[in-house]
Amino acid sequence: TECVSGCVCPEGLFDDGKGGCVEQKDCPCMHNNQWYPSGEKIKVDCNTCTCQKGFWSCTEYMCYGTCTIYGSGHYITFDGKFYDFDGSCEYVATQDFCGDNNSSGSFSIITENVPCGTTGVTCSKAIKMFLGKTELKLENKDYKEIQRDVGDDVHYGNRTVGLYLVIEASNGLMLIWDKKTTVFIKLTPDYKGKVCGLCGNFDDKSNNDFTTRSGVQETNALKFGNSWKQSSTCPDVTQEVKPCEMKPHRQSWAEKECNIIQSEVFKICHSKVDPKPFYEACVHDACSCDSGGDCECFCSAVAAYAQECIKAEACVFWRTPDIC
Repeated sequence: TECVSGCVCPEGLFDDGKGGCVEQKDCPCMHNNQWYPSGEKIKVDCNTCTCQKGFWSCTEYMCYGTCTIYGSGHYITFDGKFYDFDGSCEYVATQDFCGDNNSSGSFSIITENVPCGTTGVTCSKAIKMFLGKTELKLENKDYKEIQRDVGDDVHYGNRTVGLYLVIEASNGLMLIWDKKTTVFIKLTPDYKGKVCGLCGNFDDKSNNDFTTRSGVQETNALKFGNSWKQSSTCPDVTQEVKPCEMKPHRQSWAEKECNIIQSEVFKICHSKVDPKPFYEACVHDACSCDSGGDCECFCSAVAAYAQECIKAEACVFWRTPDIC
């Protein structure tokens, strides 16, 4: 109806998003606010996507799901929900004994949380892994095996990769432990929607991850976490611990150190993985670990962000002689 001033591409050509005009076959594709030229490949989880005429064409492999537990009570579920839960007890991290067919599971992973520091936050001290009739206990940088009378035979192997101990079982479960406070639990896609615990239900939807032991959907992380404690004698967690308010003199140190996550060092990753929850978790941990493990808490928190960056194909070299 009226004239609009501006630039347009000639007939048959398309705007390439950078001020140029290209043929359709050369149209770029967008991913995480970044433009990629036609023909370029990127990795998304375990799949490779190729940019073709402005659209992504991806392989369709089934990828492992990963649940991360690190530092003082930070959880990232299989479906990517990030939350904090500071409870001092043993909790079910994940298991396939869920719902009505409670008897037919093959594994259960329990995290034992203990206070770390004097502010009341808790860290994962030991992991118990039940595989059929084998129980593995991971504690004090080592693990031991206990044979029980009931259950099936589930074979497993272990290996050390860099800092990590990796335990891989024949039922599609893998556990990666840094021998301190970080655990990665990986499951094959066969378990989608069939697991429960603090790691959620692995059904590709994060909004229903807070499903309690009794099957009720909860919105509150504390009520959800309390429902997965192993022993009814442990006290329920009633309030969120805010260590920086309790130790205000540590807050500025924590914010300064943790700022590496939001700095140029990690710039390549910011558009791929949101740094904000990792920065907040880092400040929380750096404030809370005041009994010897200061740097360990800080380093684990930064390493958790670096790990997510690597999964998104943003390799960051952040460790230096001065930092971790």
